[in-house]
Amino acid sequence: MIANAVPLLSFLRKAPQFMIPIWQRTYSWTEQECGKLWDDILRAGSDDSVRAHFINSIVYVEESIYSVTGHNQLLVIDGQQRLTTAMLILEALARYIGDGEPVPDFSAEKIRNWHLIVPENSGDRRFRLVLTQTDKQTLFALLSQKSQPKDVSRRIAKNFDFFEKKMQSHDSAEAICKGLAKLMVVDIALDRNHDNPQRIFESMNSTGLDLTQSDLVRNYLLMGLEFTHQKQIYEDHWRPIETSFGQKDYSSHFNRFMRDYLTLKTREIPKISAVYESFKDHVPQSNIDEKISEVQKYAEHYCAIALEQEKDVELLQAFGDMMELKVDVALPFLLEMYDDYASGDLSKEDFLSAIRLVESYVFRRAVCNIPTNTLNKTFANFGREIRKDDYLSSICDHFRSMSMNNSSRRFPDDAEFQHNFVHRNSYNFKRKDYLLRRLENHDRKEPVSMNEYTTEHILPQNENLSSEWQDMLGPDWLDVRNRWLHTIGNLTLTGYNSEYRDRPFQEKRDMTGGFRESPLHLNKGLGILDHWNEDAIKERAARLAARAMQIWSALPAQ
Repeated sequence: MIANAVPLLSFLRKAPQFMIPIWQRTYSWTEQECGKLWDDILRAGSDDSVRAHFINSIVYVEESIYSVTGHNQLLVIDGQQRLTTAMLILEALARYIGDGEPVPDFSAEKIRNWHLIVPENSGDRRFRLVLTQTDKQTLFALLSQKSQPKDVSRRIAKNFDFFEKKMQSHDSAEAICKGLAKLMVVDIALDRNHDNPQRIFESMNSTGLDLTQSDLVRNYLLMGLEFTHQKQIYEDHWRPIETSFGQKDYSSHFNRFMRDYLTLKTREIPKISAVYESFKDHVPQSNIDEKISEVQKYAEHYCAIALEQEKDVELLQAFGDMMELKVDVALPFLLEMYDDYASGDLSKEDFLSAIRLVESYVFRRAVCNIPTNTLNKTFANFGREIRKDDYLSSICDHFRSMSMNNSSRRFPDDAEFQHNFVHRNSYNFKRKDYLLRRLENHDRKEPVSMNEYTTEHILPQNENLSSEWQDMLGPDWLDVRNRWLHTIGNLTLTGYNSEYRDRPFQEKRDMTGGFRESPLHLNKGLGILDHWNEDAIKERAARLAARAMQIWSALPAQ
């Protein structure tokens, strides 16, 4: 290992080319980190007493020559974020100063030819920094002053815009140039024959504070492989996973997926922060080729279920309802069923029925206020009870056995569900929007978008009810109001919430956009009523409860 403290700009100028290996995470600095570096640059450039400002180290390895004086590519082990951000600042500065030269050696031409590109080279070799696939083309386009690619790297584009705006709002290019000239790095060159890049990388990131769980899993899978093998695994398996999960929420989606995959495979539920350690225990490096194919397969299942990538319309709708219900704990079981469906062990008809049973189980329990603390273990181990030759019946049998043996894991029957559905406070129910949407759109071939409607209390929420409302409710109007105000019988949807306000029932019924004219199923029957009182609320609640029992059905009789 060779280590030297050097100015960043000199370091960049001498480097033949930095290459970010495919096992590294993508560029991930946010405006917070960029803003701190920007402030450091301005502070150093505006204060002559500051002679240098260190911004940490750049660690790299080369095939045969171990310093930037050589001509081979330098494989970056640590320092990608700093190198990339420096490139963005320098390109933004080159555009900012244009044809000028506020400080010697800081013209647009010199900045680019000395630090960003190698003018005599072509293709990828022209650029001094080559990022991984997600980020590479966006950085190349910026450094070439070309339009962005279709699949733009959001983080790189956003941070470049950040630096451009900072420069446009700053009146001294001289301070920026001087500050950049004072930036120092520790140049650490590794000897491939004596230094172990993987061990050094892991020791530098041993706490996991800088890397996400997805970063650590990817590094574990790819880092120890020979380059050709590494490239094949990345392009055939890992890159499709990254693309499917998308740039914006890649890490969060991956972490959730990997937790669910490991739960399915181990029947143990790892903490989201311990996914990497659990994965290492489950997947020895001697078995990486087989396991990465399996991980990719289950990642595709996950994307179909949780990220709206399912091609079958009926399954897509069922998955969408499950995700809106926020049944994350059921995902390991859904992944297992999807794999059996994909392999032909589970028919589509039975798969749909099973999904709807899981949805009913979770929703009925929520309506009945049954605690959810057992659900994660319930679904983590559900697959053990499945008989592949009698799939759907075995699912029903297991639900029945849970209901008989443990009341906290029961599948509520119709009597319990109906009672709670009618009497519970549905307005403050955290699944209210899901509830109203499912009630409205059940059996509709043209679903209604909930974005156009808000929740309406037919009997108003105002504690100071008008005399018309008091007369309609009767002498016990206050008790009636308190008992039924937020229940499902008194709730509906409307696009005229502000117009309805606290109007008497007949006015809400007959006005423009009123209940008589409403196209919504939830408002069916309101237009022919003359009164809205306790009996009307109870009658409507019973009608909606009957509809609910069709949507969220009970277990079939044996």
